Amino acid sequence: MTLRYAIIGAGMMGREHMRNIALMPDAYVSAIVEPDDEMAALATQMAVETGMQAPKRYTKISDLLSSNVADAVVVVSPNDTHFDMMQKLLLTDLPVLLEKPSATSVDQAWSLVDSAEKRAAPVWVAMEYRYMPPVARIIDEVRNGTIGNTKMISIVEHRFPFLNKVGSWNRFNARTGGTMVEKCCHFFDLMRLVTGSEAIRVFGSGAQDVNFFDERYDGKQPDILDNAFVIVDFENGMRASLDLCMFAEGSYWQEQVSIVGDTGKVQAFVPGPSRFWPGGVERASEVIISPRAVRAPTRSEVHVDENLLAAGDHHGSTYFQHLKFYELCVAQTGVPEVTLRDGAHAVTLGAAAEQSIRTGAVVQLENRS
Repeated sequence: MTLRYAIIGAGMMGREHMRNIALMPDAYVSAIVEPDDEMAALATQMAVETGMQAPKRYTKISDLLSSNVADAVVVVSPNDTHFDMMQKLLLTDLPVLLEKPSATSVDQAWSLVDSAEKRAAPVWVAMEYRYMPPVARIIDEVRNGTIGNTKMISIVEHRFPFLNKVGSWNRFNARTGGTMVEKCCHFFDLMRLVTGSEAIRVFGSGAQDVNFFDERYDGKQPDILDNAFVIVDFENGMRASLDLCMFAEGSYWQEQVSIVGDTGKVQAFVPGPSRFWPGGVERASEVIISPRAVRAPTRSEVHVDENLLAAGDHHGSTYFQHLKFYELCVAQTGVPEVTLRDGAHAVTLGAAAEQSIRTGAVVQLENRS
């Protein structure tokens, strides 16, 4: 079955989705919804360059939904548009891949969960970091008992500042939900996935210390956090930490994920996108397995097909996620691996971290499982 995709939002991440769809043999982008002429032109050019036909362009989602030109939809518009887009899409029978975060507020995220409760077609929330090969590898090791009973999770991301986006929407908390929601919902999702539990309390410390002080948009200075530490406690006694710095693009590793159990430790090390590294050199990820009983860690490289690396900034994970979404759409049965409920929990954790950073208080979370 050939699946026709409509992309809502043809900016940087929207085009990454398009490049990965182009790599699948039975899928293509039939339409884009993009009000910005420059972004639409770039997306059309890229579609042709990757061997797809030029997609039909719409400026309004209502025009797309009345056209019957798509079998599935990928929502990649700015964060603050997700809720309104989904309100319309949930009334259709189209499968949806919704980029994170599912919404910019906790109330909106859980409202989408309620609205989709009786919907037959799936909604998959895009959490690419689950599907990064080195991260997926260490999660498998945890599931296979390599480290015994999991106790602690540490996630470090030291990277470049937020990139320039259309209308500079990613410079402000009001449009993004805040850095802890916009950027870090990925990591809170990973914490939930590994622990298999729900968070009960969150404590964060962070600030805007370096980035964007010299920028003004309509007279307003960006207010987005650029660094933070966050600690999360879970119902089952496991705990996790996040160390985020967005002015550390000189780091060799962009992400480091460490999971420690009572019999060992596994770690994943992931480099940043090659296009931001001198010479555009691709670097392999690494996985380290460190058992307690034998003080002889094993270290191995994790290689990803160069075509997948070239298709985006997420180490092939966007492609692997798309394969699973495609299979779900074609089978017309089963459930997404990342649901709207998962998305709502990730937004809840991100919003709690933002609140803790603003107030200096520990945020207690109610059980909404």
